[in-house]
Amino acid sequence: MSEAKPVILTCAQPTGGGDLTLGNYIGAVRNWATMQEDYECYFGIVDMHAITVRREPAELRKACYSCLAQYIACGLDPEKAALFFQSHVIGHAELAWVLSCYTPIGDLQRMTQFKEKAEKLGFQVKSAGDDIRFSHEGAKAQASVNSGLLYYPVLMAADILLYNANAVPVGEDQRQHLELTRDLAQRFNNTYSPTFNIPNAYIPKSGAKVMSLQEPTRKMSKSDENPNGTLFLIEPPEKLAKKIKSAVTDSGSEIRVADDKPGVSNLITILSVLTGKSVQEIEKDYQGQNYATFKGDVAEAVVETLRPVQARYHEIISDKVYLEGVLKDGAARAQNRAYKVLNKVYRKVGFPDRVR
Repeated sequence: MSEAKPVILTCAQPTGGGDLTLGNYIGAVRNWATMQEDYECYFGIVDMHAITVRREPAELRKACYSCLAQYIACGLDPEKAALFFQSHVIGHAELAWVLSCYTPIGDLQRMTQFKEKAEKLGFQVKSAGDDIRFSHEGAKAQASVNSGLLYYPVLMAADILLYNANAVPVGEDQRQHLELTRDLAQRFNNTYSPTFNIPNAYIPKSGAKVMSLQEPTRKMSKSDENPNGTLFLIEPPEKLAKKIKSAVTDSGSEIRVADDKPGVSNLITILSVLTGKSVQEIEKDYQGQNYATFKGDVAEAVVETLRPVQARYHEIISDKVYLEGVLKDGAARAQNRAYKVLNKVYRKVGFPDRVR
């Protein structure tokens, strides 16, 4: 009998139009594709997380399908991994409720992302030790922050623990949420008996952080207010090239990686990852070259790398029957595992068995 593969779970939120960025591709999705042979993989599109901000229903549905098609175009194989929409699997919201009953409110108020989002929406966050206070100016701020933003990490914990994942690929901005997940799993296990695996962060063998083209000290983001700072996977080639050629560079003319040259360093990182050349090789290749030539080559590398991804995407997104088949199969596989964990949790907390 073959030994069961460790379980890996990772999810993406269909923010914006559901479009993935070059940063998502280089730092995450491309690496996820390499896990499919060695892990039992669950790749979710977390549409329930997406409604912490108001979305047009039709746009959200379109974004979900677009994100799914991009996943597949980037190499995620529905034959090898379960691809699903979060809302299609019973258990995410149910487990989140159970876990919320074991989560001190202060733990959630201390989450860095919540405080940042609250401040962005007009709240002032003040802390003195464990005492966290939120004040606001006017009704606008009061109406903007909903409890979903606060309980977001509990739903994320439920996403992970519902599949008893052994490992979770996370970026630095999500590590605090993973630590909360680990704490909740340990707290539940100690209260009852071993129920959840304690998930670890998955650190890919390769990958790189891609920064904004316009503010290279910040990570490239789908939610960047300046659209010229972000490269989207399914943007037309000419638009991708234009953004790269207008990317912020630095004083001086040397093409090298340095702390005082974040713009050029970012472009070198992109070129290195996409061509397989080392940073040192690229620096040597462009000695004495100007920024225009260098940016042109970066643009060409990005466009050519994404050309087959875009072609596959446009083929997939027009085949609704195929995508619905992928979702039906992925949700069934995810649901089978989710029910096993959820039923175990329900028994532990004392819920009566369902009368059938």
